[in-house]
Amino acid sequence: MSTPAAAAVVLTTRGQSGRPKVENATVFGNPASFWVEYPNGLIDLTRSANRPEGPENISQPKDSNPPALNSETQWELLVEGDRVLRLNKANTAIVIIDMQNYFLHPDLRNHPTGLACVDPLMKAVPALRSVGAEILWVNWGLTDHELTTIPPSLVRGFSKNGSGGFGSEIPGGWGRLLMRDQRNSALYGPLQTLYEEGKENGTDLWIHKNRMSGLWGPQTALDLYLQEKGITSLLFAGVNADQCVLGTLVDSYFRGYDCIVVRDATATTSPPGGLENVLYNAANSYGFVTDSSKIVAASSDKSLGLDSSRSTCQIS
Repeated sequence: MSTPAAAAVVLTTRGQSGRPKVENATVFGNPASFWVEYPNGLIDLTRSANRPEGPENISQPKDSNPPALNSETQWELLVEGDRVLRLNKANTAIVIIDMQNYFLHPDLRNHPTGLACVDPLMKAVPALRSVGAEILWVNWGLTDHELTTIPPSLVRGFSKNGSGGFGSEIPGGWGRLLMRDQRNSALYGPLQTLYEEGKENGTDLWIHKNRMSGLWGPQTALDLYLQEKGITSLLFAGVNADQCVLGTLVDSYFRGYDCIVVRDATATTSPPGGLENVLYNAANSYGFVTDSSKIVAASSDKSLGLDSSRSTCQIS
């Protein structure tokens, strides 16, 4: 007899592979923001090619064949469901959420699946840097003023037995809970070094958040930065999948960003089903799912073997 967890995994897999390929080149969206999907499995997210003529023809691109990849400005990423995404290098970023000591360090938390995300990120981040994507480390980082504005549900959720919580001192030299520039708020282990290397080279940016979602309000630091830089395509990783990652993912989806979850770099402490639900909806509603090995492969392959003149995807 299959277990509920096994059934959830099967359901997730079926959902990701269940969407049939389009029979004809099809535009999704509107003249200002659109994707073009082709019968061979390529989905062009660049918003720059095959622009439809006008609102009356929004579902029809100018050309039924995908244009050739511009390897100087574009890259391609294999995702689950036998699709390849074409993205603009300058308009892509990965949003890595809450990979902080407070959530991962064994002295503060028992989170083995979260720790298992470290190695995939250590591989995926350099690969993304190499294709020109931005690396955004989005983390809890409160100020004393923000402590006065946090709603009661969040305050209660981060308190234990009615005490402690945001801003309280954590024994053992960890500093104040999830406040800026505290040891417990630093990235876990080698990730802190990875970030500092990227910061030095101008590829990585640290962005503070003060809610579970990094995009919860009308003018968050994350949203303002994405708009300023013209970023439209977001990969997601971090913890916890069904809390802070999900909150930011859903808000990004609502705002019209392209959303891609990195499966092996996303985890949660929730019971079985929490992560599977996020992955299922990421693949079927919010956007797409990929993994670190596909990102690494994309950084070394110019077109993933996708022949724009043929009607089938040739991907190993």
